Amino acid sequence: MTTPDRPRTARLRWVFAGLAVAVIAVAVVAVQRPWAVPTEPLANAEDRVIAAAPLSLPEDATVLVFGDSWTYGSAATVPTLGYAYRLGGLLGWTTLVDGVRGSGYLKPGIDGPAFGERIADLDPTLDPDLVIVQGSINDRVRYPSGYEDAVNAAWDALADVYPAASVVILGPAPQVLPVEANTARMDSDLAALAAARGWAYISPIHEEWITAANYADVIDTSDFGRDHPSDAGHAYLAERLAASLTALVEVAPVSAGAPADAP
Repeated sequence: MTTPDRPRTARLRWVFAGLAVAVIAVAVVAVQRPWAVPTEPLANAEDRVIAAAPLSLPEDATVLVFGDSWTYGSAATVPTLGYAYRLGGLLGWTTLVDGVRGSGYLKPGIDGPAFGERIADLDPTLDPDLVIVQGSINDRVRYPSGYEDAVNAAWDALADVYPAASVVILGPAPQVLPVEANTARMDSDLAALAAARGWAYISPIHEEWITAANYADVIDTSDFGRDHPSDAGHAYLAERLAASLTALVEVAPVSAGAPADAP
């Protein structure tokens, strides 16, 4: 768990403004797509750009990042250099990290069960303002049997444990290129299921976070990394996720004249 210093209003506005510029820059480069890698056509790719309502969060939001080994921080020099831990420092949020290596909606992990059981066991007293559910490529071998049911059951459990929290679904990111067919199909399925609930969906595949041009800089293919993000890769993913969240977030204003700790 990281607990970064909570910034003043002016500082957070500058951070959000800077990240907004980054979003625009990324969009411009993505349109040109000089690195595009041929993959299996993704069905209904345009449907994965989800027009969700803006997320209303306090400036000092508490965010739970839940997922698999990428969220755990695998292949970082130490797990706390993983993208999920870095995210709080970028946005001035308190970040709670729950990552289990090898886990998915269908697949139990090395250090814990599959997503649904893990979510049901979460501590309700954490009371996060936002929950980010990441992944998972670990389901690609077992997909599609039982996949939709497992996803819906996990998300139902999440809504029960944290009924007041906003939810963002962060789809699977490719560990290899071209993107594997089942990974692409899971991305489309998750996007459609999130849209049905009115939840925001961020697709690293659709937004081309990992491409032929940057793959070697993001993914550690050594025996240590085993196709997970490197330190530099985790830093990059944190920046991309922060930019995507900035585009979704509507910071809750403080009433004029009200004390900073007023409800």
